[in-house]
Amino acid sequence: MTGAGEPEILFERHGEAGVITLNRPRSLNALTFAMSTAMYDALAAWECDETITRVVVRGRGGRAFCAGGDIRQIYDLARQNRHDEVRKFWLTEYQLNAYVKRYTKPYVALIEGIVMGGGVGLFLHGSHRISSERFVLAMPEVGIGFFPDVGMTYSLPRLPRRTGTYLALTGARIGPGDALALGLATHHAVAADFERIVEDLAKGGSIEAILGRYASPYPDPGPVTEQAETIAACFSGCGVEHILARLDADGSAFASETAALMRTRSPHSLCIAYEQMRRGIAMDFQEAILTEYRLAMRAMRWHDFHEGVRAVLVDKDNRPDWRPATIAAVDPASVADAFTALPDGNEPRFDGSERISS
Repeated sequence: MTGAGEPEILFERHGEAGVITLNRPRSLNALTFAMSTAMYDALAAWECDETITRVVVRGRGGRAFCAGGDIRQIYDLARQNRHDEVRKFWLTEYQLNAYVKRYTKPYVALIEGIVMGGGVGLFLHGSHRISSERFVLAMPEVGIGFFPDVGMTYSLPRLPRRTGTYLALTGARIGPGDALALGLATHHAVAADFERIVEDLAKGGSIEAILGRYASPYPDPGPVTEQAETIAACFSGCGVEHILARLDADGSAFASETAALMRTRSPHSLCIAYEQMRRGIAMDFQEAILTEYRLAMRAMRWHDFHEGVRAVLVDKDNRPDWRPATIAAVDPASVADAFTALPDGNEPRFDGSERISS
C-alpha cells in the first residue's frame, strides 16, 4: 500500500533502464494530472540520455497496472466549473499518449492485473507490451457516458474483423489469450518473473532475447477470438441500431448477452463510439488524438457523462438515467457536431511542438 506522503509515480534508474512505477495501488493506479506531467517529463529526459537505452513501465500492487484516468477527479473539477484544470488534464494525458506512440527508445510495459481506459493509453502505444496471467483489458467508457479515448479512435478500428468496434461499443473485458491473438499484447510472461525481467533489461542487450527467455506459453484464446465470426458479422452493421438488430437476429447466447450489455450503455456514447470507429480508420494518430480532445472537452458538458459517473463511481447505484434513453432518440446532427473543431479555436497539436506543463 502507498504510504502517506509517497509519490504517486516513481522514477528510477536501473542500469540502462529507466523504470516508471505507477504508485497509487489503493486507487488501482488511476492516472492523475500530476502523474501524466511527471511521466512526460521523465520520458523526455531519458530520451535524450544516452545511458538509458530502454524504458520499463509498471503498476504497483498487483491488482492493476492502471485502471484509467482519475475520472472522479475530472468529474469533481467539471462540476466546480474549473474548466481550465479540466482542459489541462485532458491535454496532458493525450500529449503523453502521443509521446509514447512516437517514443524513439524501446518502451516496455509489464501488465499485471487490470489495464483500462487511460491505462490502455500508457500500454498499447509502446513497442513491447507484456501480458501476465492476471491481465484484464477493457475500454468501458460507454458505461459512464463517455467514449473510448487515449488513442482508441486510431487503434481500435485497426483490429481485425470489427473486434475494435465490439470492444468500443460493449466495454467488454478481455484476458491475455484474446489480447495476444489480437496483437494488443506482444509477449506473455508470468507476473512472478517481472522483477527478474526488469533486472535483466537493466543490464542492456537484446530486449527480444530477454523477453524470449521469460516467455510463458500463450494462454488459450478467449471468447472474443472464439466468437470472431459473430463479431465480424454483427459489428459490420451500419450504425448502432443495425448492429443491435443483427445481434438480436443471430440469437446465440453470445449475441444475446452482447446486445443486452450494449443496452445498458449510454445511447449517446454508443453513437459517438460508433462514429469514432467509422472515422478513425482514415485518421493518423495525431488526427485521432485531436478528435478525442474535441470530444473530451464537449463531454464535460454532456448530461450522460455526469450521470454515468454519478451512477457508477459516486452513488454507485448503477442505475444511470441516460438522456436520450434510446438509440433512436439520439440526434445524428449532435453526434456529427461533436467531431467538429472547437469554436474557440484553441486546439493543440500532438506532435511534441506544444505542451501544457505543471
